Amino acid sequence: MVSASTASPGAGALSSCVVPAAGKPTFELGEAEVELGIGIHGEPGRTRAALTPARELAAAALDAIRADLPVGGDLLVMVNGMGGTPLLELYVVFNEVRQYLEAKGARIARNLVGNYITSLEMQGFSVTACQLTDALTRLWDAPVDTPALRWGR
Repeated sequence: MVSASTASPGAGALSSCVVPAAGKPTFELGEAEVELGIGIHGEPGRTRAALTPARELAAAALDAIRADLPVGGDLLVMVNGMGGTPLLELYVVFNEVRQYLEAKGARIARNLVGNYITSLEMQGFSVTACQLTDALTRLWDAPVDTPALRWGR
């Protein structure tokens, strides 16, 4: 149910992580480059491009999502840091995601912004969108009490 309603491309990275067993970066980027379509375990992306503003990086991620998932109505959106991206920058990306989705007629009804699924110290982000139903919204809103997340007590 959730997986059929969710899409999550690894959006962009400005740096690689250093996997401890390898002891060196998985890939190298120039100062003005971004890796697009990165893997959560530090894998290189699908393509490399010139560094562009957050608006364009968010649009690239959301275009990929929309290719797999019809986006409209209420959404749960997660902007996830890859471990080395400041929270302030993640909120900049979130704002661009919000503007993009609202222009497409969708509404972010629930969200998470932060470093939840990281790739060590990689500087980058991913975007996840889940098309909410009443049942998924009730499940999301249920009380949570874990070391990482707490709400609805």
